[in-house]
Amino acid sequence: MSFQYIRLLPTPDEIREQYPLPEACKRLKQERDAEIRKVITGESDKFLMIIGPCSADNEDAVCDYVTRLAKVNERVKDKLILIPRIYTNKPRTTGDGYKGIVHQPNPDQKEDFLAGLIAMRKMHIRAIEESGLTAADEMLYPENWGYVSDILSYVAIGARSVEDQQHRLTVSGFDVASGMKNPTSGDFSIMLNSVYAAQHPHSFIYRGYEVTTTGNDLAHTVLRGSVNKYGRSIPNYHYEDLSNLLTLYNERDLKNPAAIIDSNHNNSNKQFDQQIRIVKEVLHSRRLNSDIRKLVKGVMVESYLVEGSQKIGEGIYGKSITDACLGWEDSERLILDTAELI
Repeated sequence: MSFQYIRLLPTPDEIREQYPLPEACKRLKQERDAEIRKVITGESDKFLMIIGPCSADNEDAVCDYVTRLAKVNERVKDKLILIPRIYTNKPRTTGDGYKGIVHQPNPDQKEDFLAGLIAMRKMHIRAIEESGLTAADEMLYPENWGYVSDILSYVAIGARSVEDQQHRLTVSGFDVASGMKNPTSGDFSIMLNSVYAAQHPHSFIYRGYEVTTTGNDLAHTVLRGSVNKYGRSIPNYHYEDLSNLLTLYNERDLKNPAAIIDSNHNNSNKQFDQQIRIVKEVLHSRRLNSDIRKLVKGVMVESYLVEGSQKIGEGIYGKSITDACLGWEDSERLILDTAELI
């Protein structure tokens, strides 16, 4: 075999026992989960903003950002629910590049998965303790869910993962809001099939166990744009796209129809500064059509302390080492504007 087995890593239970979530944070997560559930089910008309760095590469900078976000949250909490992005796994199209803190707790050093799993959990817990906000992360590796299942209030399934059966079945065992992105092809049917699968019970093999799940009624769609056969970005956040998604939802037997709009990636052609305009267009579409307003529950925004991006090793505090992000001042203004416009 070409596999080289380096070492046996601790199980999720072992890591959680070593780095437990404080009781106060457990209660906070329950409250936040319930708030977010009400938005997805339509019981609440608050708007979700899943906002934060493209990748959470530095604990101090991430916690600095999330603490600032908490202060803004106090100003808008009657209309918005801010969910910080603390993305600790980063999908790479070619397999090259920084893959997140789980791979490299220090981006300047070699991979260390044991240190990475610990760093991931410690950062998430510290962020909750310092900000009072529970976070979103992307489930790139389904078998890693147990390391953070007691911490996260939102899980994203990426465009390259959404067609994978193991991802779909694993989400069916979650009890938190889970966004299934459209694949890079842009096919809405694939995305909706993924939502259907995640909303229903399944039996499968997971981490060496035979398991059953009850289905996740909070699984929903995320529009992130697509790529055509020439590699060009095709946005899918316009009014016509939202109307088409609404029609497709109405043709299917799905629980809690809901969509989140990702304002970056192929929707912005990775032009990070366009996220402001895109969010405002989405809010305008919601105002034009009450059915679209009911469907579109929130937006995703890539944002950090310093706008743009940098190469690994440049050492600029709070600046993304993966995709370019909005800076803090523009992000704060966008949050406040969104609260006024919804």
